[in-house]
Amino acid sequence: MRRLTFLGCLALVSLVLALAGCGSAEELPPPAEPAESPPLAEEPLGRVIAVGNQPEGLAADPETGLVAVGLREPDLLALVDGSTGKVEREVELEESPRHLQLAAPGGPVLVPAERADALIEVSLPDGDVETTTPVGNFPHDATASGERAFAANEFGDSVSVVEDGRVAETLPAPVQPGGIAAISGATTMIEDDRVGVVAVRGNALRVYDASTLETIGEVGAGAGPTHVVADPVEERFWVADTRGDAVLFTAKTEELQLVDRVNTPGSPYGIALDPRARRLWVTLTATNEVAEIDLTLKNPAIINKYPTVRQPNSVAVDSSTGRVFVAGAAEGELQIIDPSDRRSAE
Repeated sequence: MRRLTFLGCLALVSLVLALAGCGSAEELPPPAEPAESPPLAEEPLGRVIAVGNQPEGLAADPETGLVAVGLREPDLLALVDGSTGKVEREVELEESPRHLQLAAPGGPVLVPAERADALIEVSLPDGDVETTTPVGNFPHDATASGERAFAANEFGDSVSVVEDGRVAETLPAPVQPGGIAAISGATTMIEDDRVGVVAVRGNALRVYDASTLETIGEVGAGAGPTHVVADPVEERFWVADTRGDAVLFTAKTEELQLVDRVNTPGSPYGIALDPRARRLWVTLTATNEVAEIDLTLKNPAIINKYPTVRQPNSVAVDSSTGRVFVAGAAEGELQIIDPSDRRSAE
């Protein structure tokens, strides 16, 4: 009955939103946003370093041990040593970055420059700008599958497919695509590589075949989704439903469907997966916390919450060490939480 109740509620939410926006994009509800975080009530766990202005967008590389941090005004990519917290170098960018991902372990870092309508690739560990590719209107996030990069163009309602430094194809997307993630099929259950994008106004998850570029399916994704990560172990997508105070997840089947949710009250926004430890990390912007979700449980659930820096819009995890990194946009800080810090807090 639990699954039926969830699916029934999800269908009802999708119907209400569809009726609300059946005429045009202007009639859709506004996109979900992170909560405006209150002043800190607790000291953040672990170490906190000053990293630069308005950090948002993190990518932790398990090979080099570096953490890429997107900064604004000045527009920079800071490369931070994940073990010491030292800023090793700053890479000048033509425009401010948003959300960051690695194309592969060891880099490069995929850097969507929203106001420049460009996708920048920055190599590790040297921080050289390898390519700058003009893409669609206001790229919010980017991911990689094989030799291709996929940029979600938030104001272009499209996904740019980048190959060899050029846009090889432009895919239609639901209204205002935001977060995007890629997953490789590794079993006979899911045979193709997939790319999933969430629409922050269309309130949907659309999934493409990464090879053929055909649409595999689309489902309603709660009351206000923002970001998504791909799980290479369970071969499913995890969606942060910011307005719905939940994390939603898809089934491990060929047919695209959302099957359940983990309640995460507090305006969940940033999301990162540690496939080795089977942990999902989600920032709660309304309460200045990061939630640890255990994916080994029959019914995934929050097992711990830890106090963070203020306005924790982004989170990343280094799967080789288990270190968790949280960007505090309000005060220009990067929080480093070691596994030992978490043990001491339990």
